[in-house]
Amino acid sequence: MLKHKELKKKALERPDVKAEYDRLADEFALLDEFLKARAEAGITQEELAKRMGTTQSAIARLESGKAGHSPSLATLQKYARALGCRLEVHLKRI
Repeated sequence: MLKHKELKKKALERPDVKAEYDRLADEFALLDEFLKARAEAGITQEELAKRMGTTQSAIARLESGKAGHSPSLATLQKYARALGCRLEVHLKRI
């Protein structure tokens, strides 16, 4: 059985997979930041959900980055505040 890193490396050899992966890079980076912030805070999805007044499954959906789920800016701000953080959005020229 392939390990995650091996599977990822093999998948990224395909041009179509690599193009989609690159297209989603910013989203992956944001999700990674959110997961790291929650880990640093040492709280579970359940605890975060309580702080936000929502459900654990809603937090799981938000953190999964599944296609079709696009949280509002207000939800992202609420997530950040529940972790003792401030959400900042910046535009950068490409």
